[in-house]
Amino acid sequence: MSNPMRPPRAPRPSASPRPATTPMRRTGPAARSALPAAALAAALLLAGCSGTADTEPPGSTSAKVNPTSARATPTWAPVTGTPQVIPAVRDFRRADGRGWRPSKGARVVVPAGEKSNVADEAQRMARDLGLTVVYGDQTVQPGDIEVKITGKSGAQANNVPVQGAADEAYTLTADGTRLTLTAPTDAGIFYGTRTVKQAVRAAGGLPEGTIQDRPGRPQRGMSLDNARKPYTQDWIEARIREIADLKLNQFQLHFSDDQGFRIQSDTHPEVVSADHLTKAQVRQIIELARSLHISVIPELDSPGHLGAVLKPHPDLLLHRASGSVVPGSIDISNPKAAPLIDSLLKEMSELFTNPEGAPAYWHLGGDEYQALLSSTPSTTYPQLTRAARQKYGPNGTIEDLTTGWLNDRQKTVEAKGKNRIEAWNDGFFSSPRVSPDKNRMVDYWTGKEGGHRDPSSFLREGRNVMNFNDEYLYYVLGEPNQFVYPTGQRIYESWTPLVIRGTQPVSVPAGMTGPDRIPGARFAIWSDRAQAQTQAQVAAGIRLPLAALAQKTWDPRTPALSWTGFKALADRV
Repeated sequence: MSNPMRPPRAPRPSASPRPATTPMRRTGPAARSALPAAALAAALLLAGCSGTADTEPPGSTSAKVNPTSARATPTWAPVTGTPQVIPAVRDFRRADGRGWRPSKGARVVVPAGEKSNVADEAQRMARDLGLTVVYGDQTVQPGDIEVKITGKSGAQANNVPVQGAADEAYTLTADGTRLTLTAPTDAGIFYGTRTVKQAVRAAGGLPEGTIQDRPGRPQRGMSLDNARKPYTQDWIEARIREIADLKLNQFQLHFSDDQGFRIQSDTHPEVVSADHLTKAQVRQIIELARSLHISVIPELDSPGHLGAVLKPHPDLLLHRASGSVVPGSIDISNPKAAPLIDSLLKEMSELFTNPEGAPAYWHLGGDEYQALLSSTPSTTYPQLTRAARQKYGPNGTIEDLTTGWLNDRQKTVEAKGKNRIEAWNDGFFSSPRVSPDKNRMVDYWTGKEGGHRDPSSFLREGRNVMNFNDEYLYYVLGEPNQFVYPTGQRIYESWTPLVIRGTQPVSVPAGMTGPDRIPGARFAIWSDRAQAQTQAQVAAGIRLPLAALAQKTWDPRTPALSWTGFKALADRV
């Protein structure tokens, strides 16, 4: 979250670009978007021409290969170098040959059939490349792409979010003008199709050899504040497609704040802003995201940032001892407070559905509750102090009461099937009387304000920490409170998932920094000054930072390309 009361900080040093190691032709995003997919595929084709799960190991071919097929072997200029994609592939073993390019008459072959859970991935890739799809016991002919799942995971339901990074691995082999794509899940197949799509855009195809690729961090995504600034369904869906092509797999939606509640509510229509998404639109967004292997993470923030919800319920606003109102904060000592928020949580939990057995995310918020930012909370908010002591004994504190509030809200969404619960780091407090639920992940965004705890303290106490570092990953409209629009170059050159706070890696033993403890990062767009940028300007401003985030969360190694080379590649893919 961004905070209107945060203290100033020193300006950031500017990063100096390194010289490019390989000259690359640049193509601006406007020119790229102006070229329709069908026209791109047709141009590439002209240039290139002169049911059930399988159980074979990666790289094997279940469909028949007939070297004397009636189709002539296509000819093309060899594809050279390494695969040109973002994020870069983790491992490429080069072989002798001309590589693979889309060619006239080439097909996508799906041995498992059109009812299999990889059929939609194969169809999407075929549309991207201007190819056709065939199913079942087919002969793999020169120029074809064969797509299949390996192992037992192919029996899982279609487009179910994966449990970890190993499920997102894939193998691509270009051999003798044919391309084979295998993976343990349909998510891995999807990421392989994104590699093919980008490689064709950037270099016309894939070089001869084998790619074995997998992400370094299992959770990689983007967070959008559409509460302060409403974004259209079309804009949101365009960003979901964009991050999917970058192999990001999470989209967090912050839909409620002081400035607006942006989703239709049938239980409390009085809280809904005029400019909002209907439930039908939200379902369409969720369906699109799921088809692209992206989990949607809803966020209904409390007990702060509730201005839109409390506007028609002024009796629930938090008051100081002086009688003045605290805008946006709910009085958690009021017995009517929890029922209002729980009813909204239940309704929205039923809207944001998840496939059975899949990770089911929910974000509780929990940040910037103004009662906890006071220098004298117990005397400034005596009603909260009384409620804390009544509930937790004579030494009960407002921190205890607030932690108990979030624990209770967690129970509400867990009863609706949510099993991956998150909250902002400044919503976690240390207390011997009540502790934050042990299964709640810390989304670490700031080391300032009430969030003065270092991320190392959360890791040492056994919690998992998601990286939202506001030094690098916060795109705050209007740049208030010393925020500066983050750049792709700065993320690319000086940030890693271990840099959770400030500019240095978190100081804990290496065993606490793996993907099981720091699962990844999300890039956050906050709309503090909603009119500072148009939706188009926001889309342009976040394009390169998202690409850089994708690179740094997918591959833990130092990038091979200079920033100049990476940016040129981003302009092409």
